[in-house]
Amino acid sequence: MLEVSFLSLFLAGLLGGVHCIGMCGGLVSALSLQLPPGRARWPFLLAYNLARLSSYALAGMLAGLAGSASGLFQHLLPVSLVLYLLASLLLIGLGLYLAGLSNAISWLERPGKRLWRHLNPVLTKLLPVRSLGQAWLVGMLWGWLPCGLVYTALVSALASGAPLKGAGIMLCFGAGTLPNLLAMGVTAQKLSTFTRKPLVRKIAGLTVAGFGFVGVARVVLAGI
Repeated sequence: MLEVSFLSLFLAGLLGGVHCIGMCGGLVSALSLQLPPGRARWPFLLAYNLARLSSYALAGMLAGLAGSASGLFQHLLPVSLVLYLLASLLLIGLGLYLAGLSNAISWLERPGKRLWRHLNPVLTKLLPVRSLGQAWLVGMLWGWLPCGLVYTALVSALASGAPLKGAGIMLCFGAGTLPNLLAMGVTAQKLSTFTRKPLVRKIAGLTVAGFGFVGVARVVLAGI
């Protein structure tokens, strides 16, 4: 069975730093500014992000579970092969997006916006954050924020066809996003400046797209 590359999803999260800072940086800054005076920020930032990753893992597990049902129809249709091809094509789209060459994957965020309209009021009620428990709940809700990068990774989790693999794929992706979202001070600004350079964006994006092209090639060879 064709396997989705864990490394490609980690790199997609890591190299998607510009998108992460733009999409979630304001939220992290707002949550940090609302903390009680004199409280250390790092425990809360860790709670937010570890909870976010737990939501990713849960979503990946559910996607992997749904993908495992494809095995029931494998004798009729090569469902797992089709899912793997879709995941590879989305990786190509994600790579082109990160390289600044296409916005094609932005349509993936539309369905998630409907869900977020129901979750956002719940998150608002938890603010301002005054405890690590509250921070954890906010982080879990944050994990469902509509994001094309996350949804691309979720399709890869779906293609894995196994709950634990799906959770692992989403954890690898989430781990890649951590450096940019944890370092929201001076370091984050330096990272943002570096990753916004056209050459850096193109190299990063085409690297991710390369994993997708390899996946498509493997599907073609498997079908020969």
